[in-house]
Amino acid sequence: MRSCLMGIDLGTSACKVLLLSTEGRIVASASVAYPVSQPRERWVEQDPEDWVEGARLAVAQALQQAGQVELLCIGLSGQMHGLTALDAHYRPLRPAILWNDQRNEAEADAITHAAGGLEALLTQTGNRMLVGYTGGKLLWLQKNEPHLYERLHLALNPKDYLRYLLTGEIATEVSDASGTGLFDVRGRRWARGLMTAAGLEPAHFPSCHESQVVSARVHHQAAARFGIAPGIPVIGGGGDSVIQSLGAGVVAPGVLQTTLGTAGILAAALDQPLSSPDGRIQVFCNVAPGRWHAMGVSLNAGGALAWFRQVLAAGAERAPDFEDIIAAAGRSVAGARGLLFLPYLNGERCPHPDPAARAAFIGLTARHDTADLARSVLEGVVHSLCDMHALMRAMGVPSGPVSTSGGGTRSALWRQIQADMMGCDVVTRQGAAEGAALGAALLAGVSMQVWPDIDHAAGLLPELTREHPNRVHQALYQEAREIYRQLYPALCASFVRLGSLADTGEAG
Repeated sequence: MRSCLMGIDLGTSACKVLLLSTEGRIVASASVAYPVSQPRERWVEQDPEDWVEGARLAVAQALQQAGQVELLCIGLSGQMHGLTALDAHYRPLRPAILWNDQRNEAEADAITHAAGGLEALLTQTGNRMLVGYTGGKLLWLQKNEPHLYERLHLALNPKDYLRYLLTGEIATEVSDASGTGLFDVRGRRWARGLMTAAGLEPAHFPSCHESQVVSARVHHQAAARFGIAPGIPVIGGGGDSVIQSLGAGVVAPGVLQTTLGTAGILAAALDQPLSSPDGRIQVFCNVAPGRWHAMGVSLNAGGALAWFRQVLAAGAERAPDFEDIIAAAGRSVAGARGLLFLPYLNGERCPHPDPAARAAFIGLTARHDTADLARSVLEGVVHSLCDMHALMRAMGVPSGPVSTSGGGTRSALWRQIQADMMGCDVVTRQGAAEGAALGAALLAGVSMQVWPDIDHAAGLLPELTREHPNRVHQALYQEAREIYRQLYPALCASFVRLGSLADTGEAG
Protein backbone atom coordinates (compact mmCIF):
# COMPACT_ATOMS: atom_id res chain seq x y z
CA MET A 1 0.00 0.00 0.00
CA ARG A 2 1.37 3.40 -1.00
CA SER A 3 2.07 5.89 1.79
CA CYS A 4 0.88 9.45 1.17
CA LEU A 5 0.62 12.89 2.70
CA MET A 6 -2.64 14.82 2.29
CA GLY A 7 -2.91 18.57 1.79
CA ILE A 8 -6.31 20.27 2.18
CA ASP A 9 -6.68 23.86 1.04
CA LEU A 10 -9.88 25.78 1.79
CA GLY A 11 -9.64 28.36 -0.98
CA THR A 12 -11.94 31.26 -1.71
CA SER A 13 -13.78 29.56 -4.57
CA ALA A 14 -13.08 25.87 -3.94
CA CYS A 15 -11.56 23.29 -1.63
CA LYS A 16 -8.57 21.50 -3.12
CA VAL A 17 -7.25 18.19 -1.80
CA LEU A 18 -3.95 16.70 -2.90
CA LEU A 19 -2.25 13.39 -2.15
CA LEU A 20 1.54 13.36 -2.32
CA SER A 21 3.70 10.25 -2.26
CA THR A 22 6.76 9.97 -0.03
CA GLU A 23 8.83 10.34 -3.23
CA GLY A 24 7.31 13.78 -3.75
CA ARG A 25 5.00 12.82 -6.63
CA ILE A 26 1.38 13.94 -6.88
CA VAL A 27 -0.79 10.83 -6.62
CA ALA A 28 -4.22 12.47 -6.81
CA SER A 29 -5.81 15.91 -6.80
CA ALA A 30 -9.44 16.98 -6.55
CA SER A 31 -11.24 20.30 -6.29
CA VAL A 32 -14.84 21.07 -5.30
CA ALA A 33 -16.25 24.56 -5.81
CA TYR A 34 -18.57 26.43 -3.48
CA PRO A 35 -20.34 29.78 -3.69
CA VAL A 36 -19.28 33.22 -2.51
CA SER A 37 -21.94 35.67 -1.32
CA GLN A 38 -21.79 39.45 -1.79
CA PRO A 39 -24.98 40.59 -0.02
CA ARG A 40 -23.99 44.27 0.02
CA GLU A 41 -21.44 46.64 -1.52
CA ARG A 42 -17.94 45.70 -0.23
CA TRP A 43 -19.27 42.64 1.66
CA VAL A 44 -17.90 39.17 0.84
CA GLU A 45 -19.09 36.17 2.86
CA GLN A 46 -19.32 32.37 2.83
CA ASP A 47 -21.23 29.72 4.72
CA PRO A 48 -18.66 27.66 6.70
CA GLU A 49 -20.71 24.54 6.06
CA ASP A 50 -19.96 24.96 2.35
CA TRP A 51 -16.24 24.66 3.19
CA VAL A 52 -16.86 21.49 5.15
CA GLU A 53 -18.99 19.87 2.46
CA GLY A 54 -16.47 20.94 -0.21
CA ALA A 55 -13.66 19.38 1.83
CA ARG A 56 -15.63 16.18 2.38
CA LEU A 57 -16.34 15.75 -1.32
CA ALA A 58 -12.81 16.67 -2.41
CA VAL A 59 -11.27 14.22 0.08
CA ALA A 60 -13.55 11.47 -1.23
CA GLN A 61 -12.68 12.23 -4.85
CA ALA A 62 -8.93 12.32 -4.19
CA LEU A 63 -8.99 9.04 -2.29
CA GLN A 64 -11.05 7.43 -5.03
CA GLN A 65 -8.49 8.53 -7.62
CA ALA A 66 -5.58 7.21 -5.57
CA GLY A 67 -6.98 3.79 -4.70
CA GLN A 68 -5.55 2.06 -1.65
CA VAL A 69 -3.23 4.42 0.23
CA GLU A 70 -2.00 4.87 3.79
CA LEU A 71 -2.33 8.45 5.01
CA LEU A 72 0.65 9.43 7.13
CA CYS A 73 -0.43 12.96 7.98
CA ILE A 74 -2.83 15.74 6.94
CA GLY A 75 -1.64 19.31 6.40
CA LEU A 76 -4.13 22.17 6.30
CA SER A 77 -4.22 25.44 4.44
CA GLY A 78 -6.85 28.00 3.65
CA GLN A 79 -7.80 31.52 2.73
CA MET A 80 -6.43 33.91 5.33
CA HIS A 81 -8.01 36.68 7.44
CA GLY A 82 -11.53 35.24 7.40
CA LEU A 83 -13.62 35.63 10.55
CA THR A 84 -15.43 32.44 11.53
CA ALA A 85 -17.34 33.49 14.65
CA LEU A 86 -18.35 30.56 16.88
CA ASP A 87 -20.70 30.37 19.86
CA ALA A 88 -20.10 28.40 23.06
CA HIS A 89 -21.15 25.20 21.26
CA TYR A 90 -18.61 25.88 18.48
CA ARG A 91 -21.32 26.60 15.94
CA PRO A 92 -21.00 29.50 13.45
CA LEU A 93 -22.95 32.56 14.55
CA ARG A 94 -23.18 33.99 11.04
CA PRO A 95 -21.61 33.58 7.58
CA ALA A 96 -17.84 33.94 7.63
CA ILE A 97 -16.49 37.36 6.61
CA LEU A 98 -13.75 36.80 4.01
CA TRP A 99 -10.30 38.23 3.35
CA ASN A 100 -11.47 40.47 0.47
CA ASP A 101 -14.40 41.95 2.40
CA GLN A 102 -13.96 45.73 2.61
CA ARG A 103 -16.61 46.80 5.14
CA ASN A 104 -14.41 47.43 8.17
CA GLU A 105 -12.29 50.46 7.22
CA ALA A 106 -13.48 52.48 10.24
CA GLU A 107 -12.79 49.60 12.61
CA ALA A 108 -9.28 49.03 11.20
CA ASP A 109 -8.58 52.72 11.76
CA ALA A 110 -9.97 52.48 15.30
CA ILE A 111 -7.56 49.64 16.17
CA THR A 112 -4.65 51.65 14.77
CA HIS A 113 -5.72 54.60 16.92
CA ALA A 114 -6.07 52.35 19.99
CA ALA A 115 -2.52 51.12 19.42
CA GLY A 116 -1.23 54.70 19.57
CA GLY A 117 -0.95 55.30 15.82
CA LEU A 118 0.62 53.48 12.90
CA GLU A 119 4.19 53.59 14.18
CA ALA A 120 3.16 52.21 17.56
CA LEU A 121 1.08 49.50 15.89
CA LEU A 122 4.00 48.43 13.70
CA THR A 123 6.12 48.17 16.85
CA GLN A 124 3.58 45.84 18.46
CA THR A 125 2.71 43.60 15.51
CA GLY A 126 5.01 44.40 12.57
CA ASN A 127 1.99 45.04 10.34
CA ARG A 128 -0.70 47.59 9.56
CA MET A 129 -4.24 46.75 10.55
CA LEU A 130 -5.30 46.42 6.94
CA VAL A 131 -8.93 46.41 5.93
CA GLY A 132 -9.74 42.74 5.53
CA TYR A 133 -7.64 41.55 8.48
CA THR A 134 -9.51 39.54 11.07
CA GLY A 135 -9.05 42.09 13.85
CA GLY A 136 -11.05 44.79 12.09
CA LYS A 137 -13.79 42.31 11.22
CA LEU A 138 -14.12 41.33 14.86
CA LEU A 139 -14.46 44.94 15.97
CA TRP A 140 -17.04 45.45 13.18
CA LEU A 141 -19.04 42.53 14.59
CA GLN A 142 -18.87 44.05 18.06
CA LYS A 143 -20.16 47.41 16.85
CA ASN A 144 -22.66 46.39 14.20
CA GLU A 145 -24.02 43.02 15.35
CA PRO A 146 -23.74 43.28 19.14
CA HIS A 147 -26.42 40.62 19.66
CA LEU A 148 -24.07 38.15 17.96
CA TYR A 149 -20.90 39.48 19.56
CA GLU A 150 -22.42 38.88 22.99
CA ARG A 151 -22.68 35.19 22.08
CA LEU A 152 -19.16 35.02 20.62
CA HIS A 153 -16.97 32.36 22.18
CA LEU A 154 -14.19 31.92 19.60
CA ALA A 155 -12.88 33.65 16.48
CA LEU A 156 -11.22 31.24 14.04
CA ASN A 157 -9.75 31.56 10.59
CA PRO A 158 -11.28 29.20 7.98
CA LYS A 159 -8.79 26.35 8.02
CA ASP A 160 -8.78 26.30 11.82
CA TYR A 161 -12.53 25.74 11.80
CA LEU A 162 -11.89 22.68 9.61
CA ARG A 163 -9.15 21.60 12.04
CA TYR A 164 -11.71 21.71 14.85
CA LEU A 165 -14.18 19.57 12.88
CA LEU A 166 -11.45 17.05 11.99
CA THR A 167 -9.83 16.78 15.42
CA GLY A 168 -11.97 18.50 18.05
CA GLU A 169 -9.00 20.81 18.75
CA ILE A 170 -9.25 24.59 18.91
CA ALA A 171 -5.91 26.00 17.73
CA THR A 172 -4.15 28.00 15.05
CA GLU A 173 -0.58 28.34 13.80
CA VAL A 174 1.79 31.28 13.39
CA SER A 175 1.32 32.12 9.70
CA ASP A 176 -2.48 32.38 9.83
CA ALA A 177 -2.36 34.14 13.20
CA SER A 178 -0.06 36.73 11.61
CA GLY A 179 -2.89 37.68 9.24
CA THR A 180 -5.28 38.67 12.01
CA GLY A 181 -3.35 41.90 12.58
CA LEU A 182 -3.36 41.05 16.30
CA PHE A 183 -0.16 38.96 16.34
CA ASP A 184 3.41 39.93 17.24
CA VAL A 185 5.28 38.43 14.31
CA ARG A 186 8.71 39.13 15.80
CA GLY A 187 7.88 37.33 19.03
CA ARG A 188 5.65 34.77 17.26
CA ARG A 189 2.88 35.26 19.86
CA TRP A 190 -0.47 37.00 20.25
CA ALA A 191 -0.34 40.77 20.84
CA ARG A 192 -2.67 40.56 23.83
CA GLY A 193 -2.01 44.12 24.92
CA LEU A 194 -3.25 45.38 21.56
CA MET A 195 -6.37 43.23 21.80
CA THR A 196 -7.21 44.70 25.19
CA ALA A 197 -6.49 48.28 24.08
CA ALA A 198 -8.82 47.80 21.09
CA GLY A 199 -11.63 46.50 23.30
CA LEU A 200 -11.32 42.90 22.15
CA GLU A 201 -11.15 39.81 24.35
CA PRO A 202 -7.89 37.78 24.23
CA ALA A 203 -9.94 34.75 25.34
CA HIS A 204 -11.71 34.78 21.96
CA PHE A 205 -8.51 33.65 20.21
CA PRO A 206 -7.17 30.08 20.06
CA SER A 207 -3.81 28.78 21.26
CA CYS A 208 -1.08 29.11 18.65
CA HIS A 209 1.60 26.63 17.54
CA GLU A 210 4.38 26.53 14.99
CA SER A 211 3.00 25.42 11.64
CA GLN A 212 4.41 21.89 11.41
CA VAL A 213 3.52 20.84 14.96
CA VAL A 214 1.28 17.78 15.26
CA SER A 215 -1.07 18.94 17.97
CA ALA A 216 -4.12 16.77 17.20
CA ARG A 217 -5.37 13.70 15.37
CA VAL A 218 -8.50 12.86 13.40
CA HIS A 219 -11.26 11.80 15.80
CA HIS A 220 -13.78 9.02 15.18
CA GLN A 221 -16.75 11.22 14.28
CA ALA A 222 -14.74 13.13 11.66
CA ALA A 223 -13.25 9.89 10.33
CA ALA A 224 -16.72 8.61 9.52
CA ARG A 225 -17.78 11.92 7.97
CA PHE A 226 -14.68 12.33 5.79
CA GLY A 227 -14.03 8.69 4.96
CA ILE A 228 -10.56 8.56 6.50
CA ALA A 229 -9.08 6.52 9.34
CA PRO A 230 -9.19 7.88 12.88
CA GLY A 231 -5.93 8.80 14.59
CA ILE A 232 -4.20 10.32 11.55
CA PRO A 233 -1.92 13.19 12.68
CA VAL A 234 -3.01 16.70 11.63
CA ILE A 235 -0.69 19.70 11.45
CA GLY A 236 -1.83 23.32 11.47
CA GLY A 237 -0.17 23.90 8.09
CA GLY A 238 -0.34 27.51 6.99
CA GLY A 239 -2.33 30.36 5.55
CA ASP A 240 -2.54 29.90 1.80
CA SER A 241 -0.59 33.03 0.88
CA VAL A 242 2.34 31.83 2.99
CA ILE A 243 2.41 28.05 2.57
CA GLN A 244 2.03 28.17 -1.21
CA SER A 245 5.56 29.62 -1.30
CA LEU A 246 6.79 26.21 -0.15
CA GLY A 247 4.98 24.61 -3.08
CA ALA A 248 6.67 27.10 -5.40
CA GLY A 249 10.12 26.29 -3.98
CA VAL A 250 10.59 29.69 -2.32
CA VAL A 251 11.86 28.95 1.19
CA ALA A 252 15.10 30.97 1.47
CA PRO A 253 16.11 34.57 0.66
CA GLY A 254 17.19 35.39 -2.89
CA VAL A 255 14.19 34.12 -4.83
CA LEU A 256 10.87 35.93 -5.26
CA GLN A 257 7.47 34.36 -5.73
CA THR A 258 4.51 35.68 -7.64
CA THR A 259 1.04 34.18 -7.51
CA LEU A 260 -1.61 34.97 -10.09
CA GLY A 261 -4.78 33.61 -8.57
CA THR A 262 -7.91 35.58 -7.75
CA ALA A 263 -5.52 37.85 -5.88
CA GLY A 264 -2.00 38.78 -6.94
CA ILE A 265 0.90 38.16 -4.56
CA LEU A 266 4.58 39.03 -4.51
CA ALA A 267 6.42 37.21 -1.73
CA ALA A 268 9.88 36.44 -0.39
CA ALA A 269 11.27 34.26 2.40
CA LEU A 270 13.25 36.02 5.14
CA ASP A 271 15.76 34.87 7.75
CA GLN A 272 14.75 37.76 10.00
CA PRO A 273 11.63 39.93 10.36
CA LEU A 274 12.53 43.02 8.34
CA SER A 275 10.64 46.22 9.08
CA SER A 276 8.23 47.69 6.55
CA PRO A 277 8.39 51.42 7.37
CA ASP A 278 4.82 52.22 6.31
CA GLY A 279 3.42 48.71 6.69
CA ARG A 280 2.36 48.33 3.08
CA ILE A 281 4.41 45.14 2.75
CA GLN A 282 3.16 42.50 5.15
CA VAL A 283 5.71 40.58 7.23
CA PHE A 284 4.30 37.31 8.58
CA CYS A 285 5.73 34.30 10.35
CA ASN A 286 6.78 31.66 7.85
CA VAL A 287 5.72 28.03 8.16
CA ALA A 288 9.29 27.12 9.21
CA PRO A 289 10.44 28.06 12.72
CA GLY A 290 12.94 30.92 12.70
CA ARG A 291 11.87 32.20 9.27
CA TRP A 292 9.55 34.95 8.14
CA HIS A 293 7.61 35.83 5.01
CA ALA A 294 7.34 39.23 3.29
CA MET A 295 4.51 39.76 0.86
CA GLY A 296 2.38 42.28 -0.90
CA VAL A 297 -1.15 41.22 -1.74
CA SER A 298 -3.25 42.83 -4.42
CA LEU A 299 -6.97 42.12 -4.35
CA ASN A 300 -7.03 42.17 -8.15
CA ALA A 301 -5.14 39.73 -10.40
CA GLY A 302 -6.87 36.73 -11.96
CA GLY A 303 -10.05 38.32 -10.67
CA ALA A 304 -9.46 41.25 -13.03
CA LEU A 305 -9.19 38.85 -15.95
CA ALA A 306 -12.37 37.09 -14.81
CA TRP A 307 -14.15 40.46 -14.72
CA PHE A 308 -12.93 41.25 -18.25
CA ARG A 309 -14.17 37.86 -19.45
CA GLN A 310 -17.57 38.56 -17.89
CA VAL A 311 -17.77 41.90 -19.67
CA LEU A 312 -16.94 40.29 -23.02
CA ALA A 313 -19.46 37.52 -22.39
CA ALA A 314 -22.39 39.92 -21.99
CA GLY A 315 -24.64 39.42 -25.01
CA ALA A 316 -22.19 37.08 -26.74
CA GLU A 317 -23.36 33.79 -28.25
CA ARG A 318 -20.33 32.05 -26.78
CA ALA A 319 -18.55 33.36 -23.71
CA PRO A 320 -14.79 33.61 -24.25
CA ASP A 321 -12.67 31.38 -22.06
CA PHE A 322 -9.30 32.14 -20.47
CA GLU A 323 -7.37 30.91 -23.51
CA ASP A 324 -9.42 33.11 -25.86
CA ILE A 325 -8.56 36.24 -23.89
CA ILE A 326 -4.87 35.33 -23.68
CA ALA A 327 -4.82 34.67 -27.43
CA ALA A 328 -6.42 38.07 -28.03
CA ALA A 329 -3.82 39.75 -25.81
CA GLY A 330 -1.11 38.04 -27.84
CA ARG A 331 -2.37 39.83 -30.96
CA SER A 332 -1.57 43.18 -29.34
CA VAL A 333 1.94 44.45 -28.67
CA ALA A 334 4.00 45.16 -25.56
CA GLY A 335 2.57 48.28 -23.97
CA ALA A 336 -0.88 47.65 -25.55
CA ARG A 337 -0.34 50.58 -27.93
CA GLY A 338 -0.14 53.13 -25.14
CA LEU A 339 -3.02 51.77 -23.04
CA LEU A 340 -2.68 51.31 -19.26
CA PHE A 341 -5.04 49.55 -16.87
CA LEU A 342 -5.32 50.25 -13.15
CA PRO A 343 -6.63 46.92 -11.80
CA TYR A 344 -8.28 48.13 -8.56
CA LEU A 345 -11.72 46.61 -9.22
CA ASN A 346 -12.27 45.62 -5.57
CA GLY A 347 -10.45 48.43 -3.82
CA GLU A 348 -6.85 47.60 -3.01
CA ARG A 349 -4.56 46.37 -0.25
CA CYS A 350 -1.07 46.62 -1.73
CA PRO A 351 0.60 48.68 -3.10
CA HIS A 352 -2.17 51.07 -2.01
CA PRO A 353 -4.16 50.19 1.15
CA ASP A 354 -7.31 51.91 -0.11
CA PRO A 355 -10.79 50.31 -0.13
CA ALA A 356 -12.02 53.25 -2.24
CA ALA A 357 -9.55 52.64 -5.09
CA ARG A 358 -11.13 51.98 -8.48
CA ALA A 359 -10.06 50.46 -11.76
CA ALA A 360 -9.50 52.49 -14.92
CA PHE A 361 -8.32 52.23 -18.50
CA ILE A 362 -5.97 55.16 -19.18
CA GLY A 363 -5.03 56.24 -22.67
CA LEU A 364 -7.99 54.68 -24.46
CA THR A 365 -8.45 55.82 -28.07
CA ALA A 366 -10.61 54.84 -31.02
CA ARG A 367 -7.80 52.72 -32.45
CA HIS A 368 -7.67 50.38 -29.46
CA ASP A 369 -9.47 47.05 -29.81
CA THR A 370 -10.29 44.04 -27.67
CA ALA A 371 -6.76 42.69 -28.05
CA ASP A 372 -5.27 45.89 -26.62
CA LEU A 373 -7.76 45.90 -23.76
CA ALA A 374 -6.92 42.28 -22.91
CA ARG A 375 -3.18 42.97 -23.07
CA SER A 376 -3.50 46.03 -20.85
CA VAL A 377 -5.37 43.99 -18.21
CA LEU A 378 -2.52 41.45 -18.08
CA GLU A 379 0.06 44.22 -17.97
CA GLY A 380 -1.83 46.25 -15.35
CA VAL A 381 -1.75 43.33 -12.92
CA VAL A 382 2.03 42.98 -13.38
CA HIS A 383 2.54 46.74 -13.01
CA SER A 384 0.91 46.34 -9.60
CA LEU A 385 3.34 43.51 -8.72
CA CYS A 386 6.22 45.77 -9.77
CA ASP A 387 4.96 48.45 -7.39
CA MET A 388 5.22 45.87 -4.61
CA HIS A 389 8.70 44.89 -5.82
CA ALA A 390 9.85 48.50 -5.41
CA LEU A 391 8.53 48.56 -1.83
CA MET A 392 10.38 45.32 -1.02
CA ARG A 393 13.66 46.57 -2.46
CA ALA A 394 13.39 49.64 -0.24
CA MET A 395 13.08 47.31 2.78
CA GLY A 396 16.23 45.42 1.83
CA VAL A 397 14.51 42.26 0.59
CA PRO A 398 16.97 40.49 -1.76
CA SER A 399 15.87 40.35 -5.39
CA GLY A 400 16.41 37.41 -7.65
CA PRO A 401 14.66 35.16 -10.14
CA VAL A 402 10.89 34.77 -9.79
CA SER A 403 9.12 31.48 -9.18
CA THR A 404 5.53 31.95 -10.30
CA SER A 405 2.39 29.95 -9.55
CA GLY A 406 -1.37 30.20 -9.65
CA GLY A 407 -3.86 29.73 -12.46
CA GLY A 408 -2.64 32.78 -14.36
CA THR A 409 0.79 31.26 -14.87
CA ARG A 410 -0.64 28.73 -17.33
CA SER A 411 -0.19 31.60 -19.78
CA ALA A 412 3.29 31.84 -21.29
CA LEU A 413 2.42 35.41 -22.29
CA TRP A 414 1.63 36.46 -18.71
CA ARG A 415 4.87 34.83 -17.55
CA GLN A 416 6.81 36.68 -20.24
CA ILE A 417 5.24 40.01 -19.25
CA GLN A 418 6.46 39.36 -15.69
CA ALA A 419 9.99 38.63 -16.92
CA ASP A 420 10.03 41.75 -19.12
CA MET A 421 8.68 44.12 -16.46
CA MET A 422 10.65 42.73 -13.50
CA GLY A 423 13.85 42.30 -15.49
CA CYS A 424 14.63 38.76 -14.34
CA ASP A 425 14.01 35.14 -15.25
CA VAL A 426 10.56 33.77 -14.39
CA VAL A 427 10.26 30.04 -13.75
CA THR A 428 7.49 27.57 -13.00
CA ARG A 429 8.02 24.39 -11.01
CA GLN A 430 6.34 21.02 -11.20
CA GLY A 431 3.28 20.92 -8.99
CA ALA A 432 3.34 24.66 -8.21
CA ALA A 433 -0.05 25.04 -9.93
CA GLU A 434 -1.45 22.94 -7.08
CA GLY A 435 -0.72 25.92 -4.84
CA ALA A 436 -1.31 25.80 -1.10
CA ALA A 437 -2.53 22.18 -1.10
CA LEU A 438 0.93 21.08 -2.28
CA GLY A 439 2.63 23.24 0.33
CA ALA A 440 0.43 21.74 3.06
CA ALA A 441 1.27 18.19 1.94
CA LEU A 442 5.00 18.97 1.78
CA LEU A 443 4.94 20.47 5.27
CA ALA A 444 3.06 17.41 6.54
CA GLY A 445 5.91 15.30 5.15
CA VAL A 446 8.49 17.42 6.96
CA SER A 447 6.50 17.02 10.17
CA MET A 448 6.53 13.23 9.75
CA GLN A 449 10.30 13.34 8.95
CA VAL A 450 9.67 11.98 5.47
CA TRP A 451 11.95 14.88 4.49
CA PRO A 452 14.44 16.43 6.91
CA ASP A 453 13.41 20.09 6.45
CA ILE A 454 11.50 22.46 4.18
CA ASP A 455 14.60 23.23 2.11
CA HIS A 456 14.85 19.56 1.17
CA ALA A 457 11.11 19.37 0.53
CA ALA A 458 11.21 22.41 -1.77
CA GLY A 459 14.09 20.83 -3.70
CA LEU A 460 11.80 17.99 -4.78
CA LEU A 461 10.11 20.29 -7.31
CA PRO A 462 11.90 20.35 -10.69
CA GLU A 463 11.76 23.38 -12.98
CA LEU A 464 9.25 23.20 -15.84
CA THR A 465 9.48 26.49 -17.74
CA ARG A 466 11.74 29.55 -17.80
CA GLU A 467 11.15 32.91 -19.47
CA HIS A 468 14.02 35.36 -19.97
CA PRO A 469 13.55 39.16 -20.14
CA ASN A 470 13.15 40.70 -23.59
CA ARG A 471 15.43 43.74 -23.39
CA VAL A 472 13.48 45.71 -25.98
CA HIS A 473 10.23 45.17 -24.13
CA GLN A 474 11.96 45.85 -20.83
CA ALA A 475 12.93 49.37 -21.95
CA LEU A 476 9.40 50.07 -23.19
CA TYR A 477 7.86 48.86 -19.93
CA GLN A 478 10.24 50.96 -17.88
CA GLU A 479 8.90 54.09 -19.56
CA ALA A 480 5.31 52.89 -19.12
CA ARG A 481 5.98 52.25 -15.43
CA GLU A 482 6.96 55.86 -14.86
CA ILE A 483 3.54 56.89 -16.17
CA TYR A 484 1.71 54.11 -14.32
CA ARG A 485 3.19 55.05 -10.93
CA GLN A 486 1.79 58.59 -11.24
CA LEU A 487 -1.79 57.49 -11.94
CA TYR A 488 -3.04 56.35 -8.53
CA PRO A 489 -1.78 59.47 -6.66
CA ALA A 490 -3.41 61.64 -9.32
CA LEU A 491 -6.76 59.83 -9.20
CA CYS A 492 -7.21 58.64 -5.58
CA ALA A 493 -9.23 61.71 -4.50
CA SER A 494 -11.48 61.28 -7.52
CA PHE A 495 -12.01 57.61 -6.61
CA VAL A 496 -13.38 58.66 -3.22
CA ARG A 497 -15.78 61.14 -4.81
CA LEU A 498 -16.92 58.59 -7.38
CA GLY A 499 -17.60 56.11 -4.57
CA SER A 500 -19.79 58.70 -2.84
CA LEU A 501 -21.73 59.24 -6.04
CA ALA A 502 -22.25 55.50 -6.39
CA ASP A 503 -23.47 55.19 -2.79
CA THR A 504 -25.87 58.13 -3.29
CA GLY A 505 -27.22 56.65 -6.49
CA GLU A 506 -27.84 53.25 -4.92
CA ALA A 507 -29.54 54.83 -1.90
CA GLY A 508 -31.83 56.81 -4.22
